Amino acid sequence: MATEQAGTQPQPQQFTVQRIYVKDLSFESPSTPAVFRKQWQPKLNVDLNTRSNTIDGDGNYEVVLSITITAKLDEETAFLVEVQQAGIFFVRGFEGEDLRRILGTAAPNVLFPYARESLDSICVKGAFPPIVLAPVNFDAVYQQALLQAQAAAKGGAPATH
Repeated sequence: MATEQAGTQPQPQQFTVQRIYVKDLSFESPSTPAVFRKQWQPKLNVDLNTRSNTIDGDGNYEVVLSITITAKLDEETAFLVEVQQAGIFFVRGFEGEDLRRILGTAAPNVLFPYARESLDSICVKGAFPPIVLAPVNFDAVYQQALLQAQAAAKGGAPATH
């Protein structure tokens, strides 16, 4: 339980977007042009990760949302596309678990539509049909990661990503 010293006011909570940008974007289509002759019913594998780090001591954080999509026809890779959508966020008035939750949920929620649009656009430019990713519940993803980390810390099953 925290005690406040007389006369000190708690900092107001702030969460603002400073900048959104593409940190990395790659597209590979190793099976072209042969893949265009096949019926388009791919198996899609989507990997999603987030990371954050402090930029300075003034409350600025970089959050990076990485999404990798692999599309396969049979066992042949039709394409592999990856985007690292990043943003600089100013966060003040949050500490500990609250800060981790903001950086792990609110920031990726802001970044996701930009990442989704980049992935869709690059796939179309590669002559493939658009990839429309369903919305992601980053609160649930964050909660699941916490539960996996707690299970791993207690000697349970190792955390999977």
